[in-house]
Order: sequence, then C-alpha cells, then structure tokens
Amino acid sequence: MRYALLLTYDGTAYGGWQIQKNAVTVQQELTKALEDTFGCKVNVIASGRTDSGVHAKAQVCHFDVQTSIPAEKIADALNARLPQDISVLKTVIAPDWFEAQSSAKKKTYCYRFYLSPRRQPLKDRYSVQINYNVDLEKLEYSAKLFEGEHDFKAYCAAGSQVKTTVRRIYSIEIKRDGCDIAVSVTGNGFLYNMVRTLVGTMIYYSAGRLTEEMISRSLEYGDRSSVGKTMPAKGLTLESVDYGCMLF
Repeated sequence: MRYALLLTYDGTAYGGWQIQKNAVTVQQELTKALEDTFGCKVNVIASGRTDSGVHAKAQVCHFDVQTSIPAEKIADALNARLPQDISVLKTVIAPDWFEAQSSAKKKTYCYRFYLSPRRQPLKDRYSVQINYNVDLEKLEYSAKLFEGEHDFKAYCAAGSQVKTTVRRIYSIEIKRDGCDIAVSVTGNGFLYNMVRTLVGTMIYYSAGRLTEEMISRSLEYGDRSSVGKTMPAKGLTLESVDYGCMLF
C-alpha cells in the first residue's frame, strides 16, 4: 500500500533532507521512525531535497508498506518516535499513480529577511538580517524580471548534476510587515541554491549593487558574475507542494 505524509521541520540542526554519511538528516530521522513503527525496511521519498539548514512547512513524502495501522493514526505513531523539530502533520493512503517527487506540479518556497541596523535574535532562526538600504519598489520590480521560463544556470550552485537548468517561475510575491520581508517564489521546480541566489540578486538590485542589464545578462548568458550572493539557508522555507489535486 502506498501512503503519503505531510511533514514539517525546523532544518537548523540537519544537513538537509537526504541521507548522507557525515551529517544527521531529516530523511534519516524519518526513515528510522518508519522502520521502528512498522518493523521492516521502508524507503521514503520526498517531493525534493531541502538543503542543509533549510526549513519545511509542508514537505510531502511517500512510502510503501503493508500495515494494519489506520492511515490517520500513522502520523501519531511516527511523531512518538521523531525528534521535537520534526513532525508529521497528516498521513493518508495515496493513489496508485502518486510519486511525491515526479507527480509535483508546483512548489512554493518563501525567503524571509528583516531590515534592521542591528541584529534581532528573536528573528534570527528563520530570517536573515539586512543592515543596508533596500528600495522595496525596486525589489518588487525585480521580481517580474524572473517570472516566466528562463535558463537559471547562473543561479545554480557549481557542480550540480541536472539535465537542464531551464525552469518556469509562475509568480514571485513580496509581503512586508514592518521591517519583515517575505519573498514567496512559486515554480515548476528549482535548482540547487536557486531560490537563495535569486533572492540575493533581487536584494542586491534593490540596493543598487546590480543593474537590470546585469540580471538580463545572467538569464541570457548564464553569467554568474552578474548575480547577487547566495543568501543564508536559515531564511528559506518550503511552504507547499501542489499536485493538481486534493491530497490531504
């Protein structure tokens, strides 16, 4: 039987989603909880890999297992075995066609930062301080430059192994609440470090450190020297995954 689960986690203490040799990861902790619950080997697949230090409000995963535990009770069984910074919100029986990664139609990430000359510790776990002037009108303008289908080669970390660096951005929305800024990016998929570099470029442009021509060059020619810095991981959260149907 195939099951889908909705997962939330604080990524601060983890080396990202995927199991690796030299760091504790979210997949490692979830796999252990699954195998302890069901007493057998379980392979759990996520909608995508989040990087080290990145958070998730609504990560989606699937796994296959034969069990008499009702689907709606599996979340409680897993949470009893998971650390406090990882929680399964819902578990359901998934359709036969469902694959957490390949079935995803859209994903939304949100990057959060705050404008302040001095660091604010109560914001620092999930947000990044910007201590220089940012023109919010220019920030909103720059968002439109990235919407649509583009080659985001310049926004991908070096050494990434992908078939194509072309991605479609459906929307970039910016919300402000006092000094807090949230940039929500919805696309059909994202490259390694793409959202963090894209937001860094938007911030640099809005601060006058990059020009519109440089952004255009980065998209047209893949010019890495024309983009802003890759922002710290702690400001990034996977907000939602859209499968084109009601899953949970």
